[in-house]
Amino acid sequence: MSSCGQLQGLNTPLAIAVPANANWYAIHTRARHERAAEQRLRDQGMTTFLPVTAEVHRWSDRRKRIEIPLFACYVFIHSGLSPQDRLRVVRDDSVLGFVGARGQGIPIPDEQIDAVRRLIAQDIPWSFHPFLKVGQRVRVRGSALDGIEGIFLSRSGDSQLVISVDAVQRSLTVKISGYDIEVL
Repeated sequence: MSSCGQLQGLNTPLAIAVPANANWYAIHTRARHERAAEQRLRDQGMTTFLPVTAEVHRWSDRRKRIEIPLFACYVFIHSGLSPQDRLRVVRDDSVLGFVGARGQGIPIPDEQIDAVRRLIAQDIPWSFHPFLKVGQRVRVRGSALDGIEGIFLSRSGDSQLVISVDAVQRSLTVKISGYDIEVL
């Protein structure tokens, strides 16, 4: 399924500065509560990221373009994860907890979040891909995707790049035929 992604932006509050040692973390939310959790966390001064994609939904009487979360049941926060931040997150009714062992949260590399942000901000086709743990890592050189790293995949003669967010075990794939790539 090929779809064009659209970004709902990186929401940074003005009230609280993000510490230099801050990392990205994935928050697991209740089903269809991503926007509510993201909004409440942002209202509490947290830096949030909720990537969304636009889809056309059809009903018997009409068609409507709606935005849905790119990764269902997940919201990302950028935080130093102080005890106060942790408490703010877990107290939210829409939040089930942090993604990671015993709910402690796994830091997500900035490069993975940046790759998702850049990919969905571009007006190029992309699709979901099963999460891969193994494979050869490559980096795109040149063009709008310059510097994006992922796993190289060849399917039916098409070169593709799989971009993964390890903590939520979700991946996206984009065709990179014709792009210059280097093996890492």
